[in-house]
Amino acid sequence: MWKRDESVKPSTGRETPQPAGPGVQSGAAAGHGPDADTRRHVESRDVVNIGKSVVIKGELNGSEDLTVEGYVDGTIELKEHVLTIGPHGRIKAEIFAKAVVVLGKVTGNVTASEKVDIRDNGSVDGNIVAPRVAIAEGAHFRGSVDMQHKSEPVKPADPPKAEVKPAANAPAPNGPKL
Repeated sequence: MWKRDESVKPSTGRETPQPAGPGVQSGAAAGHGPDADTRRHVESRDVVNIGKSVVIKGELNGSEDLTVEGYVDGTIELKEHVLTIGPHGRIKAEIFAKAVVVLGKVTGNVTASEKVDIRDNGSVDGNIVAPRVAIAEGAHFRGSVDMQHKSEPVKPADPPKAEVKPAANAPAPNGPKL
């Protein structure tokens, strides 16, 4: 039978690996085993949630992954993070993020450096710019898609080079010399 050592109380909300009482050492308390792996995975991703009743008007910037279930009107900028619009989320904004997952409704242009994923019942009315785009069956999309990679700059196509050789008997291009 396992017994929790009540003398070890985490102050940051995270369990710190400390040895339990004599002769008792659980895998979780030692920082080993499946519980410790799950905890490390959860702690490595900071995710912020905006609830259904929250309304935001203006500019929204962040340095964490964000899930929106409420209403946002303005601009959302999460350049290095994932934005998830939940099933109840309603967005009327320009979006700039690393990846965007749409389960709710977005009205506005979406720019992602990695991927835009419109899931079942998700809706996007606006243009999408991302190297990868996935639109599930049952999703709604109205706009244009630009799947250009950022590492490939736009350059005009070079016309085909044709070799032009002057004929041996032809006069010089500026006319005959006198």
